[in-house]
Amino acid sequence: MRTQEDMYAGDDEFERPSKTQKKQESHDLQSLGEDLLTMPANRLEPLGLPEILLDAVRAAKKITAHEGRRRQLQYIGKLMRRIDAEPLRQAVASFKLGHAKDSLALHQSERWREQLLADDSAMQEFIEQHEGIDVQQLRSLVRAARKDAAVAPENRSGRAYRDLFQFIKTEQLRVQPVEPESPVDD
Repeated sequence: MRTQEDMYAGDDEFERPSKTQKKQESHDLQSLGEDLLTMPANRLEPLGLPEILLDAVRAAKKITAHEGRRRQLQYIGKLMRRIDAEPLRQAVASFKLGHAKDSLALHQSERWREQLLADDSAMQEFIEQHEGIDVQQLRSLVRAARKDAAVAPENRSGRAYRDLFQFIKTEQLRVQPVEPESPVDD
């Protein structure tokens, strides 16, 4: 006796995506639409989205009610089935990568500030890595931040502490400039 699997084994011409695959693709497009909501308007316009999709994304950004937002995301997913989503995935990935790089740079600046305040040898290392730095300004900022920390150890966010961070961040950008973002081609 033949089973159903045997009966359909030779029917390659009727191969189509299963309902599960369709639902997964739909959920993927909805989550991509949700990621589009996190992008600023000036990053959405160069993507060449159809006007109806762009309007739906703008409307979804304004919706605060949970159910209304969910339905709007479903609508965005439905609209995205008609377009090629790969350029959008690339644009969202590059946007997220940019935020991650910014966050990493801030954490690196914070680590340098902590090291400079804790140890004098860190200052020499920082000077060596950042050629052309204003050494006198760096030393005065470190000295002032240490003085603030000695006066009020529980209050580490004094003006000198913040000024030192801004100086370090500026030097990091000067030595390792951020690459300009290339526009997304469609």
